Amino acid sequence: MDTTTSMKALLLAMHQYEGGRNAHSAAQLLKQVQEVSALKCDHLLSSGQLLPTECVHGLVELTGNTNTCPIVAGAIVSLLSQLACDDDSRTMLHCNFNLISILASLIHRHSATPGDTLVLQSLQLLQKLTYKTRIFPSTNYVHELIGFLMSNIQSQSDDIIMPCLGLMANLCRDNQAVQNHIKSLDNVKPFYRTLINFLARNSLTMVVFTLSILASLTLNENVGEKVFGAKNIHQTFQLVFNIIVNGDGTLTRKYSADLLVDILHNPKIADYLTRYQYFSACASQLFGLLQSNDVDSAAKVLELLLAMCGVSGLRPLLCQVLFKPVGPKLRVASRRQGAALEPKAESGVALVHWLSSPVGGAEACSLQVLRLLKELLEDALRAASMPDGVHIFVEMLLPVVLDFVKGLDPTAHDDTHLRQHGERIIHVNGVLLVLCSDDATRALVSHQVSAQLCLSQVEILLACCHGNSPLAWLPPGTDNSLSQVCAEALLSTLELMSKLRQQVSDMETSFYRMLQDQRIATPLALALTSHHREHVQTGFALLLEAVALPDFPSLVLGESMAANNAYRQREAKLSVKRVAVQEVQPPRTNARGLDVSASSNGVHSLVEKLHSAMELQEQAKDAHVSDIIDVYEQKLAALASEESRLQDLLEAKAVALSQADRLLAQHHFQRAQAEAEARKLASLLKEAERRREDLQGELGVQLEEAQRSKADTEELLQHNARLQLASEEHQALKATYNSLLHRFNEGECLLKELQTAHATLNKTNDALRTNHQALQLQHDKTALLLQEKEEEITSLRSDMRLKDDDIAALRDDLREAAHKGQEKELQRQELEDALDALRKELSKTEQARKDASIKASSLQLQKSQLEAKLKQREDELNEHSAMIAMIHSMSSGKKKDVNLSL
Repeated sequence: MDTTTSMKALLLAMHQYEGGRNAHSAAQLLKQVQEVSALKCDHLLSSGQLLPTECVHGLVELTGNTNTCPIVAGAIVSLLSQLACDDDSRTMLHCNFNLISILASLIHRHSATPGDTLVLQSLQLLQKLTYKTRIFPSTNYVHELIGFLMSNIQSQSDDIIMPCLGLMANLCRDNQAVQNHIKSLDNVKPFYRTLINFLARNSLTMVVFTLSILASLTLNENVGEKVFGAKNIHQTFQLVFNIIVNGDGTLTRKYSADLLVDILHNPKIADYLTRYQYFSACASQLFGLLQSNDVDSAAKVLELLLAMCGVSGLRPLLCQVLFKPVGPKLRVASRRQGAALEPKAESGVALVHWLSSPVGGAEACSLQVLRLLKELLEDALRAASMPDGVHIFVEMLLPVVLDFVKGLDPTAHDDTHLRQHGERIIHVNGVLLVLCSDDATRALVSHQVSAQLCLSQVEILLACCHGNSPLAWLPPGTDNSLSQVCAEALLSTLELMSKLRQQVSDMETSFYRMLQDQRIATPLALALTSHHREHVQTGFALLLEAVALPDFPSLVLGESMAANNAYRQREAKLSVKRVAVQEVQPPRTNARGLDVSASSNGVHSLVEKLHSAMELQEQAKDAHVSDIIDVYEQKLAALASEESRLQDLLEAKAVALSQADRLLAQHHFQRAQAEAEARKLASLLKEAERRREDLQGELGVQLEEAQRSKADTEELLQHNARLQLASEEHQALKATYNSLLHRFNEGECLLKELQTAHATLNKTNDALRTNHQALQLQHDKTALLLQEKEEEITSLRSDMRLKDDDIAALRDDLREAAHKGQEKELQRQELEDALDALRKELSKTEQARKDASIKASSLQLQKSQLEAKLKQREDELNEHSAMIAMIHSMSSGKKKDVNLSL
């Protein structure tokens, strides 16, 4: 599904949801929002189309509505955050849709649940929208938002602290009204203490946010002295530079660079930075960051370097870092068309790399590089002793710079590309003009710049201005208009031609020919009537060169200047009327009444001019017509005077023709002399060629020596860096040694205590060992006795078996005797009970033997008991034997009685 279809479906779903807020419509709206989020929406809002603007207006209204489902609101906030991907879109969301106030009210409604996903998404979107945007405290819900941020920054939840810190840093930066409001609050001192405690956290992003807030609120107060005072400022510099170089990502590096740019506005801190001993190493690391292809990081680093150039004491240090001599291999590589520069090259090569970078979106970085080069080259060329590597750097720079402004077809590009090309020419010419201020570098420029190149650039700019578009030259009131950019680029190119007209062949002829072009009058008039001092000075310098020329369009220049002045006067009058009308008009709330195209300001301004012209025609139509008649009468008079002047010139040309014949004869004679001189110069040229070859050989030797010295310097720098790292490691090891020494002392005291306890335990161990040996001897004796007792028990068992056999025989006899009488049966029963008792006693004896084998230590005591028991059992056995014998005797006696009775 394409973007337009998705937008229409989203708009329809929003209307359905507004008509009936039920679960089905909410699900449909959520689905459409998610589908649009899945599309590529880069620069969709800033494209100026009406349909995306209508959709965003509806989404913003739903976000601010208290009845919107939180899930839907979260999806909408996520989509708006995706749309806010560029500066123009963020500006439209803030200015045209008032999204900041709506998000602040949304956060205020959900302030009871700060950890909610919707609140976190809103905070992240607010951080995007408020970056480099000044928000006034009088804006709706901003006071409540500041209170919410301060209370949650002092909370214990890290998830909410980080976005709150980032948003607070944006609100406080360069905003005196918000700073005064925060300072007037009652809980500002605990807030300061919380921020200072955050500086000890491990998160680099949190530390950067905290430093930014403290710099905005306390830079000139006592609290700020703890961080930005003379005692701690060098540690702060080192921390910020380390974060920039080794940061967590682009966001951390961006805020770190902004922090350093902000504090450099303070003269005291700028002076501290000039005296910072590691500044050169830090600047070299900053230049090293330009070797990557991250456009956002490079833009921030270049912005920081430009801010450092604003400090007079830092520019020489930056020049020393930048203009290091470059090896011959790098110079050869830079001269090749499209050659890639080495990634580990010097700082200057890393900087020039962005002028030929193929990375998308690198246009702004390239212009920043040119501005930085202009500042540093101007300082280096103006210095009493020029750095050694300037000439080598300029030789490397010039081919890349001139390749940066290749010619283009003005009919094949839109106004945006033409404006970019004009800005490129302005910045490149600025660098070249700075190089022309020194004789040596001017000679290098003259070898690279040709008259044909300058003429082609001038023709391209004139074609951009006076081409197919009749609206190309907009009124002079807008500085960023295509006409103003082309005019500035054109005049800077002419100024460069003026500087090089003596060094480059055919440059002087081309320069004067361009000054006599009729089309040059309009950009020159714009410069002379500009409110920029530099443009006016450039225009006057060119005017002084042009007024003496015979065909200079002075009348056209005068008319253009008069027209510009009249336009400015009329704009001043109409501005008062427009302001009055704007004050009377009520605010428009309809989505179609919003400014839907921030990028088409020229069209809107043209419409306003037409409306204003219509108003003037209605108010003073006759006066306007008379003014037009006067202008045409002036033009006719100018044409008549021009015709008479041309007639005088024609007569002068006839006289000049007769003089030219005489000069032709003189020219033939001078030509013969010139040929003789040319032959003489040819011989001198051959001698110069031979001398040049000798000098080239010497130059190669010197270049090798320079390369060796460069390698030695790099080794020294690396050694210095290693020594610095070793020093830092030494400090860390020293702190570790102190802590280990303290732990060693504690361990030594503990060791002495343990040694005393060990001696005591040794004595106890010796006593126990003696007791163990005695017990071992006793155990051995007991084991021998146990073995003897086991043998005795074995013999007893054999005896018991014999006794069992006898008892079995007795049982047989008792069974036979049971049939003989009831009494004998009773006696036999008693005997069986006695035998059972004996068996139990035997089993107990067996169990006692087992216990004796397990409990060997108590056998000595049980020995006597066993002997007594054995004697007792023998007595019992004897008694039983006697009883058995008596039973036998009794049984035998009864038998005899029976026999007798029978």
